[in-house]
Amino acid sequence: MEECCEKGVEWANKNRKCTSLPLISESRECSMTQVQCCRSKLEEHYCSDGIEFANVHEECDSHIGENSSCEAEYFKKCCYCCLLGKTAQVQGQSCEPNLKIGYQCGIVFRACCVKGQEGTDVSISDDAPKKEQVEISKEELDQEDPYLHDGCRDINECITGTHSCGIGQTCVNTLGSFRCQRDTSCGTGYELTDDSRCKDIDECETGTHNCPPDFICQNTPGSFRCRPKLQCMNGFIQDALGNCIDINECLSTNMPCPAGQICINTDGSYTCQRISPSCGRGYHLNEDGTRCVDVDECSSSNQPCGEGHVCINGPGNYRCECKSGYSFDVISRTCIDINECRRYPGRLCAHKCENTPGSYYCTCTMGFKLSSDGRSCEDLNECESSPCSQECANVYGSYQCYCRRGFQLSDIDGISCEDIDECALPTGGHICSFRCVNIPGSFQCTCPSTGYRLAPNARNCQDIDECVTETHNCSFNETCFNIQGGFRCLSLECPENYRKSGDTVRLEKTDTIRCIKSCRPNDVNCVLDPVHTISHTVISLPTFREFTRPEGKWFQPLSVPTGVVRQVRPIVGPFHAILKLEMNYVMGGVVSHRNIVNVHIFVSEYWF
Repeated sequence: MEECCEKGVEWANKNRKCTSLPLISESRECSMTQVQCCRSKLEEHYCSDGIEFANVHEECDSHIGENSSCEAEYFKKCCYCCLLGKTAQVQGQSCEPNLKIGYQCGIVFRACCVKGQEGTDVSISDDAPKKEQVEISKEELDQEDPYLHDGCRDINECITGTHSCGIGQTCVNTLGSFRCQRDTSCGTGYELTDDSRCKDIDECETGTHNCPPDFICQNTPGSFRCRPKLQCMNGFIQDALGNCIDINECLSTNMPCPAGQICINTDGSYTCQRISPSCGRGYHLNEDGTRCVDVDECSSSNQPCGEGHVCINGPGNYRCECKSGYSFDVISRTCIDINECRRYPGRLCAHKCENTPGSYYCTCTMGFKLSSDGRSCEDLNECESSPCSQECANVYGSYQCYCRRGFQLSDIDGISCEDIDECALPTGGHICSFRCVNIPGSFQCTCPSTGYRLAPNARNCQDIDECVTETHNCSFNETCFNIQGGFRCLSLECPENYRKSGDTVRLEKTDTIRCIKSCRPNDVNCVLDPVHTISHTVISLPTFREFTRPEGKWFQPLSVPTGVVRQVRPIVGPFHAILKLEMNYVMGGVVSHRNIVNVHIFVSEYWF
């Protein structure tokens, strides 16, 4: 290990790095020692650089920068500790460091503090610039450093890195030298030498062992071993008391005997004996005749179990069981079918259960289909197959057909839709005012071919006023009078000494033409005639029935507030009657004038 450590220190001094360190040995301990000594030496170099930088620049941050490598940490640690020591010296504080800052930092702290009082540089570099010395009293110097005025000033090898302490040792400076103090104890079986090295204790030589008289003490690193004086022969093992115990080779993991032979242990050895097993019923020897194996009776062509059974092989035997869905009948000693539907009623299937040999299956009632589990039933949507002639509504377990407006479901099959004859219904006579025509799903109202048109409600018939629409064929000298379903051309002439008023008064359901008295000059009789106006009024009276011959009608005269009816007489003609009314207007007991009203009545065959 000393040689390995020296090589590591040599590499660090020469290259100032520990990377690419050539290992001088394949030993793990040597490699670890060589690397650790190299790194320890590098730490001393960078620590010395930190102390020098602190003495020259009085700060550390400009050199450290952003470098966070291990070398920079060593530099920063010693630089900061030196600055702390120099600050303590400037402020007149003690150069004894606080133990909490660490042992290594405390050494640098004290060295920089004392060197500051002395006015010399603590850097290990010979070309570092010197600082001016600080005037310090002799008493203070003696108090801080008792060896300050010694001409042969002690060198702190622990700070300058000139010590030779190894791994696991701490450098302790002494007057004129140093010593390496082991960080940890040597442990049981070792003792610490004057040069702080761990030396093995030979318990056999010092007589500190506890071996019995029949045993020989044999020293080992850090301990010792008791070996019996009597040595056992091959095939035996010696216990802690020195007794020889036979080794049972037959129990070892590696079978000493080949296949087909059995191992028999002997005193100090073993023997191999060939096996000749006698197989019992249900077993036979394997191909190499070394062991008995089971006979699989169920695999033979000669089925040991009858029909309806299942053969199950077992070690040395077999058994016959009935197939699933069968049970064994002790009387006939055969397997008979199990009727699952009868044994588990209502528990296997949702609707109907059908037994089969060895099993069963489920079915559903009409309107349902079997689910994927083979047991449940779900509603069948019959409407998907369009069973109805028009509309279909699915219901649970069935379906319902219904028809569109104007149709009704057939009572025969309940599927077909039949047209409803709205005209034949009891209320059909009131649907249309004239005539009802049935069509598939509905009906239509019609009107007479001439003289009428269908009203906006599509049920009533409206009379066409040919006189207003000028679709009549009356001559210029004739007057067109509208009647229900047609018109009449009347030639109404005013009597002598009367003239037409020139306007036609239109009243609802009536047309009126007036003749006004117009006397010739010097016609005294005309002037004295009390009749001033003759009016021709046309009234259309609808009826339910047709007239087959001319008929006369008497009409109850209406009361007139200022006159009385003088004469009411019917004039009978085909479909046409004239009612003549004479009205005398009396004023002061004297008849002032008379009016004659001719009412032309037309009778039509329809009632609206």
